[in-house]
Amino acid sequence: MTNPIVDQVFHFEQPFWFLGLLVILPVAFWLMRSAARAARGPIHRYADPHLLPHLSGTRDLRTTERWGRFLRWSLLWTLLLTAMAGPRWDSTDVRLFHPGNNLLVLLDISRSMLAQDVSPSRLGRARQELQDLIARDQQVRLGLIVFASTPHVLSPITEDIGSLLNTLPALSADLASPNLQGSSLTRALDRAESLLAGLPEDSARAILLISDGDFDEPGLTERVARLAEKGVRLHALGMGTTDGASVPAPQGGFILDPADPDRQPVRSRLNEAQLEALAQFGGGLYRRADYRDADTDAILKAAAVSRLPPEASDTRTRIWNERYWLPVLLVAGLLLPRFRRLPRRQGARRQTRGDLSS
Repeated sequence: MTNPIVDQVFHFEQPFWFLGLLVILPVAFWLMRSAARAARGPIHRYADPHLLPHLSGTRDLRTTERWGRFLRWSLLWTLLLTAMAGPRWDSTDVRLFHPGNNLLVLLDISRSMLAQDVSPSRLGRARQELQDLIARDQQVRLGLIVFASTPHVLSPITEDIGSLLNTLPALSADLASPNLQGSSLTRALDRAESLLAGLPEDSARAILLISDGDFDEPGLTERVARLAEKGVRLHALGMGTTDGASVPAPQGGFILDPADPDRQPVRSRLNEAQLEALAQFGGGLYRRADYRDADTDAILKAAAVSRLPPEASDTRTRIWNERYWLPVLLVAGLLLPRFRRLPRRQGARRQTRGDLSS
């Protein structure tokens, strides 16, 4: 059993970086050898040491200057190695996700979802249901796919509640191509199956279809039944009313029925029979959306049924607070004076030298 007090103390993530401190020793040895060689160099045959700066135009660094620069370099090198080693203290224990509970939401964003037989609209109500689903979720990992004629993955299966909530305001029928009408549930199911295929087969994998059921595709129940045989259940949440409402057009007004000689607006109704059949063949639940929490709770409870042992949900991981930025700040502070410029003084010196030469 680990001691929580000991686990919180200061330590380094990768202490092997401190092996780089061994570089300081050969650099110091090289510095001593080079200083000794410079003192016995051939140039000393032509002038005394105090006259060499006038002869060569340069001067050798004094011993204190040379070793002062070496100490500054050693300090910067040590601080950089400390940052690379990853100093850390303080940590937070985070519960790992339960790998057995996965729910992928298929949200219909076709034009019929803009019908206002429920307030503010079917899509607006679906957005509220999604928000309640995320807020009340405690043990299910969620993902989101929106679809009309083609599916779009907005979020893969994740525990990041914040990213899911951030996608909700952008949910609108404008995400679908205005040139393609209707909705293709078959394509959305294919995309969902590919996302769920990478999850453990002994985990609970489920799909939540949020739609008004306005589909005109053959073989949907057979497609859902095949998913159920693979362990992927389908739940359905119905949006709208059986009385229905007219479907708004992209340019304003309502979409007209081309088959109607009177050119009356298309009236979309909640197809509960379709959604109930899909849920039945998919081994899941069907609920009609309302303002109560019973529909959301029932679907979450059904999606949380996992075949993995319950202790798997108690697995935790430790997230450390990294402090590598502290030595980096010290390095930046030590290097800051090296970038200082004194243009006025340098200009004055150049002018003085010009006056003297003239």
